[in-house]
Amino acid sequence: MDYQSTRGGERGVSPSLAIVKGLAADGGLFVPDSIPKLSKSLRELSELSYQDLAYEMMKLYLTDFTEEELRFCIRSAYDDKFDCPEIAPVVKEGKFFYLELFHGKTLAFKDMALSILPYLLKVSTRKNNIKEKIVILTATSGDTGKAAMEGFSDVEGTEIIVFYPKDGVSDFQERQMKVQKGKNTHVAAILGNFDDAQSGVKRIFADEEYRAELLKKGYRLSSANSINIGRLVPQIVYYVYAYCQLLKQGELSEGEKLTVSVPTGNFGNILAAYFAKEMGLPLGTLLCASNENKVLTDFFHTGIYDKNRPFHLTTSPSMDILISSNLERLLYAVNRKEKDIEAYMKDLNERGRYQISEEMQKKLEEEFYSGFGRDGEGSVTIFQTFKETGYILDPHTAMAKLLADHYAYESGNKEKLLIVSTASPYKFSQTVLRALKEYVPEDVYAAIQSVAELWKKPMPEVIRDVMESEVRHNTVCTVPDMKLTISHFLLS
Repeated sequence: MDYQSTRGGERGVSPSLAIVKGLAADGGLFVPDSIPKLSKSLRELSELSYQDLAYEMMKLYLTDFTEEELRFCIRSAYDDKFDCPEIAPVVKEGKFFYLELFHGKTLAFKDMALSILPYLLKVSTRKNNIKEKIVILTATSGDTGKAAMEGFSDVEGTEIIVFYPKDGVSDFQERQMKVQKGKNTHVAAILGNFDDAQSGVKRIFADEEYRAELLKKGYRLSSANSINIGRLVPQIVYYVYAYCQLLKQGELSEGEKLTVSVPTGNFGNILAAYFAKEMGLPLGTLLCASNENKVLTDFFHTGIYDKNRPFHLTTSPSMDILISSNLERLLYAVNRKEKDIEAYMKDLNERGRYQISEEMQKKLEEEFYSGFGRDGEGSVTIFQTFKETGYILDPHTAMAKLLADHYAYESGNKEKLLIVSTASPYKFSQTVLRALKEYVPEDVYAAIQSVAELWKKPMPEVIRDVMESEVRHNTVCTVPDMKLTISHFLLS
C-alpha cells in the first residue's frame, strides 16, 4: 500500500513516511492508492478483542509495519488508560444504539486515534532514519489538543504545540489543556476561531523557508490533526468493532445494514465510516450532523462549499468549524482527479468557496444524509433523551441524535441506527444541566458532580486530576504571531 497526495504532487509514499510528513508538500492530504477490502468475515472479526481487530484492520493500511511493530503500537495505546475493557462499547438506549468513544483519558473520541499516533510516529521515524526531533503542530476546536498532548507527553524525540481558539472551547476543555503535564507540551490560545488556528497551522506547514529554518536547528514539523493519515486509519477500526459487537450480541444479522449518525466538524470521524463502508462493512446511509455552522449541510444539499458566512460560537464547540479539512479526502475518493481537487482547494483559499460537478454531488447524495441543529434543539434533545431513557448526551452527540430522529421520521427507515457518541457529558456539564432544567453551579467541578448524581454513574478519575492540577500554560497570541510563538516554545 502506497500513499499519494489528493492534489497529485506526491506519489509512491510509504505509510510510515506519510505519517511522519502529516501533510503532503503540495498542501494536499495523503490517501491510499486504493481502499482495501475486509480480509476476514464479519463473523470471524466479531470474535476478536478490540486490540486484535485493530491489528486486522490497520495492517491493511500500514503495510510497511511488521506485525511486531504494529502490535506494539496497538498494545501500548489500547490498555488500562481506557476505563472499560471493550475500549469502545455499544449501548442500546431507546430505539437507537450508541457507540461510546469517550472512555479514554480525555473523555472524547479523539483518544481513540491519538492514543496510538505517538507510537505509530515513533516507529515511523525509526523506519525512515529520521534523526531530527519531531514537532507535532496542531490546531484544536476543543478535544484534539488535549488528546494529542496527553498522547505525546514526554514521548522521547518529540515536542507538541497546540493552538486553540480563546473563548471558543468549554471551560473544562480549556482547563484540560492548561494543566497538561510534560516537558515537551506547549499550548497557546489564539485571538480568533478554530478556522483561523487551522489555517494558520496549514500556512506554517506550507512555509518552506520556515520549515527549512527549523530543520537546520534539528526540528521537523508533523501533524496530529486529522489531516494526518495516522489519525484516520485507527478511526476506521471502531466502526467495524461496533458492527461486530452488535452482530455478536444478536442485534444484527451478518450483512444487515447499519445506519450511522456522526456529529461532524473537520469530517475525519465520518470519513472513517465511509472508508469502513468502502472496505465492505454493511453500513447504510451516513448521517452527517452539523450545528449552526452548517457549511457541510449546505454543501451536501447544493454541491457548493462556501465558508463566506457568519461564524457561530455554539454549545458544541468541537463542531464550530467552517473549513472541514478531511472533506478533501472524500472529494478525491469519489473523483480521483487530482487537478480537480487542486482547483477546488485553490478556489477555497482564494475565494472561500468552490462548486463540485453534478456527477460528484449525485454520488455524495447516494451515500450521505445531512442536517443541522441549533443550540436550543440540541438542548431539547438532551432533555427528551434523558427523560425517556435516563441516558445523558453531550451537546455534540445531541446533534447526531437530533439528525437520527429526523432521518428515521422522514425516511421511514427500518435499518438499525448507531449514533456515534463523541464526548462525555461531563466535559460539558453546565450546558447539560441547563438543558436538563437543573440548577447550574458556576463552578465547573460542582456542575460535573451534579451531572454524576443525575446519571448515577461514577465520575471518571481523570476529572478530579484535571480540576486539582496546577495550571501550567497561559500563552495567548494573535494569528500573525503563531510562527513567532512556535519559535519561542522551541528555541527560547
